[in-house]
Parts: sequence; structure tokens; C-alpha cells
Amino acid sequence: MTTPEKPKALDSPITGTIIKWMSRANTAAYKVTGGRIGGKWRMGTKRFGDDVPDVGILTTIGRKTGEPRETPLLFLREGDRVILVASQGGRSGHPMWYLNLRANPKVTFRIRNEVLALRSRDATEAERADYWPKLDAMYPDFANYRAWADREIAIIICDP
Repeated sequence: MTTPEKPKALDSPITGTIIKWMSRANTAAYKVTGGRIGGKWRMGTKRFGDDVPDVGILTTIGRKTGEPRETPLLFLREGDRVILVASQGGRSGHPMWYLNLRANPKVTFRIRNEVLALRSRDATEAERADYWPKLDAMYPDFANYRAWADREIAIIICDP
């Protein structure tokens, strides 16, 4: 399978603004409905069927403001461990939530009505090699994002 061409406006400021406001709307709907609305990611290559990726809400502390910041994200769960991908759709810069958790690794992650208190860290090279096939199986567009990004896309491990 060939990688599609990187969208021309992917790194434009307007795309960042659209992502921010769509994320806020998704987070609000998710919280009000306990994840019934906004709890599945129906974009990209896996839009339909039973294996559509789940969405959870990551809460970080803003590195500049000290205020809580909420972000809807795809995730892989293994027991009490949550694995996140800082892809931002293959944009060239790291997402703000990733910069926030690098400054303060204590986070919470909401899955439906369950809230987990976790500590985050970047995956090791061995963990990256182990998790990319699992993450790509969950959401095949991650492979495109890696090809488009001008950076190494981080995998974040969140443990209790």
C-alpha cells in the first residue's frame, strides 16, 4: 500500500485552529454523554464496523498556564496501562498536550466514565518496536502520519 500525499494545508495555522475547536467540541460531547457521543473515531481508514478505535480524554496541566487541558485521543489499553500517540495527524510539530506532559508527567485519562490517574513517559525504542504494529492495526492511518511528519512521532506510555 502506498502512502497518500501529505495534505497541502496540514501544517497551516488554520488547520491547527480547526483541530483545536473540533477537539473542544468532541471533549464537551464526550463528557456530557459519558463517551456515547465522541467516544469512537469514525475518520480515516477505519470508519465503519465494530473495530472503530475508541477515544478517551487526556487531561494534562498546561506548562505555561498551570491550568488543566483536556484533549480527546485514540488510545490502546493494556490492563491499567494506556498507550497514546502524539501524531497530531502527521503535522510537523508536536501537539501541545505532548509538550505539557513532558513538563509535568502526571495526567489523568478518562475512558467513558472511568478516570485513571497516571504517570506518562516516552516509550523506549524496544517499546516503540513492540507497539507500532499494535497501534497500526488499531488505526492504520498512523503509518501515513509517520511518513508525513518531519519529526519522530512519540508513543507515550501511561502507567498508574
